[in-house]
Amino acid sequence: MSTTTRLSQLARATRPSALSPARTGLARSVHLAASAARVTRAALPGLTRRWATSTTATSSAVNPAEVDAMHCLEEGTQKLEEGDVQAAKELYKRSVDMKRTASALFNLGVTHYHLKEFDEAIAAWKEAIALQPSSADAHTNLASAYIVSPVSRPDLALHHLRVASSLAPEDAEIAFNLAAVLEACGFLEEALEQYKRSKEFGVERAAMHIRNVSAKILGKKLQAAEAETKQEDKPEPSS
Repeated sequence: MSTTTRLSQLARATRPSALSPARTGLARSVHLAASAARVTRAALPGLTRRWATSTTATSSAVNPAEVDAMHCLEEGTQKLEEGDVQAAKELYKRSVDMKRTASALFNLGVTHYHLKEFDEAIAAWKEAIALQPSSADAHTNLASAYIVSPVSRPDLALHHLRVASSLAPEDAEIAFNLAAVLEACGFLEEALEQYKRSKEFGVERAAMHIRNVSAKILGKKLQAAEAETKQEDKPEPSS
């Protein structure tokens, strides 16, 4: 049975204005990403529904412990659907204690994230990725946690969004989120390329960002040209 959702839309949220320019760019990426963490079958506020299986590809579900772990996973998802994140977390913990699966760890990470337990969310998603490296959602969520955590790691967020993009090259929201973090980190040309991909895949709001980043790139080029002209106009030092 399916049971996993993603915190999706890294970039859909309002940007906190009190942050420094670099931090602001990252924080808005997170609300892109804060909707970008994908959970199991539960749709929390700001989350987009994306489902993943509750068992791994090699799980047989014959072992009683595995069956109990699955039941806890399903019950935890039900609690998420009801908005009881704390109860869902406890059930996911029980599921993980009985059988460490990528789905249970993924969903446990989502509950930690929503409870602002970012170190725990990071640990859970890293382990989920170790068990299922091909999960674009887990990489996307991990990027979100690295951005919003008290000690922000945009470098690690960027790495995991690049991986997510390579795993899901036609995912419009991942492209948008990657563009937002690239822009915040000053990689404007690459950010522009990702915003264009995002728009091509259907994210209409990317159009505004395309205009903004294009203007930034043009401004930098004009500044560079002006600096070069000033340098050329400097009088030669007299010998």
